[in-house]
Amino acid sequence: MSTARQLATYASVGVGATLAHYAILIALVEGADWRAVPATLCGYVVGGVVAYLLNRRHTFASDRPHSEATWRFALVAFVGFCVTYALMSLFVDRWSAPYLPAQMVTTVLAMFVTFALNRRWTFG
Repeated sequence: MSTARQLATYASVGVGATLAHYAILIALVEGADWRAVPATLCGYVVGGVVAYLLNRRHTFASDRPHSEATWRFALVAFVGFCVTYALMSLFVDRWSAPYLPAQMVTTVLAMFVTFALNRRWTFG
């Protein structure tokens, strides 16, 4: 599959993972009165599980054993987690941006970082 098509598939899979992420984020902020940064990090973990399962099968069609791919994916997800933490802390805590627009920008930036790492290292 070409890089452009993989990126498009990765983005499509990311929609499902992002919906799971945002559902947790909104539920915790609006329903449980959590602060945005810890809530988004919980959502990120849930979205990560969805992303692994769908990307392994649909985006990269990887035959790398789960025992190897899962820890690599988890490490890349941790990088994305750190990017999410840093950007959300900057946007929300430092610049007082509304959490949902901040999360949207953060999601796009983290997507490019994690796609490159997953394509080359996790599933490649």
